[in-house]
Amino acid sequence: MDLTFDRDVLVDTFGAKEGSALRLKQAALVVFGIAALAASAKISVPMWPVPITMGTFAVLSMGAAYGARLGLVTILGYMLVGALGFDVFAGSSAEKHGLTYMMGGTGGYLVGYVLAVGLLGMLARAGWDRSPLKMAGAMLMGNALIYVPGLIWLGMLYGWDKPILDWGLTPFLIGDAVKLALAALILPAAWKLVGRARG
Repeated sequence: MDLTFDRDVLVDTFGAKEGSALRLKQAALVVFGIAALAASAKISVPMWPVPITMGTFAVLSMGAAYGARLGLVTILGYMLVGALGFDVFAGSSAEKHGLTYMMGGTGGYLVGYVLAVGLLGMLARAGWDRSPLKMAGAMLMGNALIYVPGLIWLGMLYGWDKPILDWGLTPFLIGDAVKLALAALILPAAWKLVGRARG
């Protein structure tokens, strides 16, 4: 298995490559990424048994497109914006926001977001985002990294005698499978477009 983490990610394929212009590009990408994550968190697609929210899709896709370093800066910036009280998370609102919301039932999943971005960014640097099969595997691992701290936090918060899996895992698996398939198609397709543009 090739795990050389020095391949380009999607954002490396356009714009400046060095110097102050690169810094400006990276700053713009961070701002864009935070805005995209906030917008995606509010998208809800009707689905059985629960609606699909696009937050996890955006988080994992952004990690793959940005790479680990820029992805982590972006997701931490997103968390900071949320901690300051802005309504940027799925389920947050004008009345329920900021650190109070983040320390509630969703807290562990937010930690998982950070872990998953780092993982997806590393795997993209290894070229996994160029293959539908590998991208599906990366998304699967990223989802697991979101769920593990999320479920642990729910158990610690509400007690292990509660139906933690029914609350925080099983209702979302169908939607996650759909998002996994979508990302496994979109990211490699984007690389094909880049290859044609370069050709």
